[in-house]
Parts: sequence; C-alpha cells; structure tokens
Amino acid sequence: MSSPLDSLIAALPEGTVVTDPDIVASYRQDRAADPHAGTALAVVRPTRTEEVQAVLRWASGHGVAVVPRGAGTGLSGGATAVDGGIVLSTERMRDITVDTATRTAVVQPGLLNAEVKKAVAAHGLWYPPDPSSFEICSIGGNIATNAGGLCCVKYGVTTDYVLGLQVVLADGTAVRLGGPRLKDVAGLSLTKLFVGSEGTLGVVTEVTLKLLPAQHGPCTVVASFDSVAAAADAVVTITGKIRPSMLEFMDAVAINAVEDKLKMGLDRNAAAMMVAASDERGPAGADDAAFMAQVFTDHGATEVFSTSDPDEGEAFVAARRYAIPAVEAKGTLLLEDVGVPLPALADLVAGIEKIAAQREVMISVIAHAGDGNTHPLIVFDPADVDMARRADVAFGEIMDLAVALGGTITGEHGVGRLKRPWLAGQIGPEALELNRRIKAALDPAGILNPGAGI
Repeated sequence: MSSPLDSLIAALPEGTVVTDPDIVASYRQDRAADPHAGTALAVVRPTRTEEVQAVLRWASGHGVAVVPRGAGTGLSGGATAVDGGIVLSTERMRDITVDTATRTAVVQPGLLNAEVKKAVAAHGLWYPPDPSSFEICSIGGNIATNAGGLCCVKYGVTTDYVLGLQVVLADGTAVRLGGPRLKDVAGLSLTKLFVGSEGTLGVVTEVTLKLLPAQHGPCTVVASFDSVAAAADAVVTITGKIRPSMLEFMDAVAINAVEDKLKMGLDRNAAAMMVAASDERGPAGADDAAFMAQVFTDHGATEVFSTSDPDEGEAFVAARRYAIPAVEAKGTLLLEDVGVPLPALADLVAGIEKIAAQREVMISVIAHAGDGNTHPLIVFDPADVDMARRADVAFGEIMDLAVALGGTITGEHGVGRLKRPWLAGQIGPEALELNRRIKAALDPAGILNPGAGI
C-alpha cells in the first residue's frame, strides 16, 4: 500500500527520509525533554536548500506539520516533534566559506557554533556569540532562538552578527535576505524578523555572518561574596562605568555542584561567585581588571583573584560553562532564562530564593549578570509527583516575577512550547495579535513548528 511519504522519499536523495521507529523516536525531544512530545511520521535530513524546498512543497501540499531542528540542544521545547508531522533536521547542512576581505562567513545551519569559531579563527577572525553550549549547539539553532552567551555583555547576541539569510518559506519558496553589506536599509528589516522566530516563519538554510578580528587575551577577575545582593550591586556599578567582555554569576548551589565535579578549590561557603573579564588591549585591559577587582572589594567580596594568564582565566570560565551539567547531576532540571533590567537583578535572585523555599524545591541561579539574563535551574525528581507539580508551579512563578520586575520570560532560549502560556502576559494582546498576523501571512496553513513560539 502506498504512503504519502512515498512521493517525498522519491523526490529526495536516498537516505534523506528516515522512518526507522527507533531513529525517529530519538528526534522526539530536544534537551528540554518536553513530556508532551509527539511522534513524527519521519525525520528528514537534507543537505541543500533545494532539498528543503522539496520537503516544504510536499508538506504544504499534504498539510503535514514540519518541525525544524538543529542539534537538539534547545532548552524550551522549540524542537519538540508533533504527532503525524515530520522533523526537518539541518544537521547535514555543514558548508562554510570564509571571506577575509569582507570579514564574513557564509554558513549552512548544521555547523556547530564551535566549528564556526574554529574555521574563522584559522583566518585570524572571530565569531563572538558563545552560548555555554557552544561546543554542541548549532548555528541554525542559535539563529532560531537568537542565542547569546557569556560575552554578549560587550559584543551582543546572534542577531548582531547576522547580515544575511537564505530562508525557505512554508510553500517552498526560497528567499535571500540581506548579504555581506555592513549597511543596508533597502526594504523592511526581514533578516531580523527571522532571527529568533524559532522555525515558525521559515527554515534557514544559509547564513551570512559578520566576523570580527581575533579577540585579545583577557584579564580575568574572580570574586566570592557572602551576599547575593552585594554581588548584584557590584554588577550595576561595573556596567555603569565600563564594558567588560564577561560578567558572570554563580550562586551557592552552582558553586558547590561545580566543585563536586571539578575540584577547583572554589569557596563552598560563598553565597555567590563572579567571573569577570576585560579583553581591552594592553594597559586598558589591566586597568579594567583592576577597576572590577576594586568594585568587588568595595562591595564586600570575601576573596578577589585576578589573572592575565589565559589558561588560569579559562579555567574559571570553564567552571561557569559547566554549571548546568553540574547542577543537572543532582536531578532532572527545568531550565529558565528569564531576564530583567540590571537594577532589578538582586530583586529577581532574592525572589527566586523565596520561591524555592515556598515550593520546597532546589533552584540554582547562574547568570549572564552583565546583561541581566539569568538561568534559574529547578531541580526535581520526576518520579515524585508532588515535587514535579511544585517544580512546575515554581517555573511559572519565576516567569511571573521576571515580568513583574519589568523583565522577560526568555532572554536567549526562546519561547518554544514550555513558555508559550506566559507569552501574552509579557508582550500584551496587541503585540501577540501582530505576531500572529505575521505568522499567518508567511505560513497561512500553520504547518511550521505548530505549538511553538507564537
């Protein structure tokens, strides 16, 4: 008996469409492990834009949902499979071309962030966006959620480095937006529209990235505090005077979780640890480091350590990057990425502490403190039904708190499916309706990533 998939299989190179149940099952969830994930008809792994066009023409003609997926490291359920749909994985789209004259790279979405960094570094260039998961997350996924990272306090987020895109729309039309021009205001800013759209408006098949000259070796400052509020106040003082290249926060739970694994000699009694850096050249970097060290001291830091040795500095940065897997070793995680204006950072962290106590769940807070983007990590045992319920309640209360403080329910992970119920409460009904009108104009049948984002 023929299947609707037969025509799709015939239109694509052999092996592109995968129907093996075990393989299809492995694509049901991203790292958010959405418990409501469905089961797809197939996983499709194209290598070229033309193949993505064929997939979307077929899906549009048959009314089949398409869930775009990168490396599957998303933390908000944005790549959750839906029943009867297909998962369109860009993992095999891995070409890159570097142009040193324009300081750009043309990249397919399946390359990992770390692979792009390595490829452009060979030309003396640097791609700044650096999520903590940079070694395992893909450029396509970074585009989908407008990912940030540790250095975004100074260098900005993914959208600041996207000059152009090739996007395949729901009906299979391929469009080119932008290009290797640093200044270009012809037409509406459609390139920016697709960055952060979580695969709900089209499938990105090629990206033109802006590159910078190689980063200078940083001066790093690490400080321990016995007060979270004091550490947060130090952040506001620092960012009011200079632009550090990194300003990261870890709370006591994260410090101890990392120390359990890495045995670095971190202060287990500290309430907070800050990892700051300046990559300014020469004396300016040393001056910035000295300034940050003094601010930490003035705000009551119990210990301050400074180094210009790149290996020593990187060891502390690695500790911060390792915080999520270290805390994850203590139980299943519900991961947040709420953000607030910097003056509200201390209130957000204090409020999260109260929620943890009220709901009797462990919540660790790590943060890109320099831009107010926090990552509360709710630890729970899914086998304990009541604890799982309390964790879900805490998840929502943290988002409500962030919005009440003038913040956002997501700074870089995306809305996905897990945060969708709270979106209207942040952006309001008028903006939500505008989002939906744009979605309807580009995807009138609603086949692209249904249930995610807007």
